[in-house]
Amino acid sequence: MTGWVGISLGDVTGVGPEVALKAVAAEARRDKTKYLFLGDENLLRRLNQKLSLNLPLKQFSGYGGGGRFFTVNPSSKTLPEKLAAGSPLAAKAAIAALRDGAQRCLRGELDALVTAPVNKEAIVRAGHKNFTGQTEFLSVLAGARRTAMMLLGTDDKNRWLRVALATIHISIKSVPRKLTAEKVALAIELAAQACRDLRLPRAKIAVCGLNPHAGEGGEFGDEEIKVISPTVAAAKKRGLDVVGPLSGDTVFYYALRGDFDAVVAMYHDQGLAPLKAVAFDTGVNWTLGLPFIRTSPDHGTAYDIAGKGIANPSSMIAAIRLAK
Repeated sequence: MTGWVGISLGDVTGVGPEVALKAVAAEARRDKTKYLFLGDENLLRRLNQKLSLNLPLKQFSGYGGGGRFFTVNPSSKTLPEKLAAGSPLAAKAAIAALRDGAQRCLRGELDALVTAPVNKEAIVRAGHKNFTGQTEFLSVLAGARRTAMMLLGTDDKNRWLRVALATIHISIKSVPRKLTAEKVALAIELAAQACRDLRLPRAKIAVCGLNPHAGEGGEFGDEEIKVISPTVAAAKKRGLDVVGPLSGDTVFYYALRGDFDAVVAMYHDQGLAPLKAVAFDTGVNWTLGLPFIRTSPDHGTAYDIAGKGIANPSSMIAAIRLAK
């Protein structure tokens, strides 16, 4: 690839800048991709030197210049050298970088956006009261009403697990009320399209039930009968290769061994817990349905190890490779 990948640095009091620099340094020899780091330039240069990565960073002045590794600060101010974890200044800078990267993608200037981790609580405290996650923020910014989150990664035997979510950042008690046929259908549709985008030979989708054992025929919970089963049947009529609802305690085992190409989970932890159990270091978050490519590492800000130089960049490397 010889295009442009933007990387928003996320919350700079976390490990985002570190894993971003390490990942790009690891990827630099694989192709001729150009990278635009979106965030505080001075912080990046200090970290580049501290980690002895020696990336030849250049201040961005346009897309036609020489070089491959560029920095641009979407914020009007330079961040202080020392910030407390979850600082409001860092949170505001994270939002500015995220917005700038998305706008560059929407203008066709970047071919993909990879987003480093942010802290939702810090962003809300900094004044963005309606912020629920980067996925939702980017969907609103892009005017994309039909999006879904897919997490994917490989285990130590290089077996893939791909999980699309029907609902994401909402409370467990609100899931039954907010789990609609439209959301399940969208997750199925986008999961199947993702398999085609990945050029898989098939797109066989398994759909989880919401309740234990998929409700045991209505013995406990009727969401499978009223919402999930009719939606799966309708998807089959549209020609999609989909089965379900299947019990969430076994379906991921069968998906990992190759029986299914993707799983549609009904809520956040139902899908992410098994994904992270088998692919913690290689997991990637891919936002399906956006008008541009957006991926991110499947981990958080890791404040406890930030600044120590020991953050593992594997998930960021996987996110960059998937974007490319």
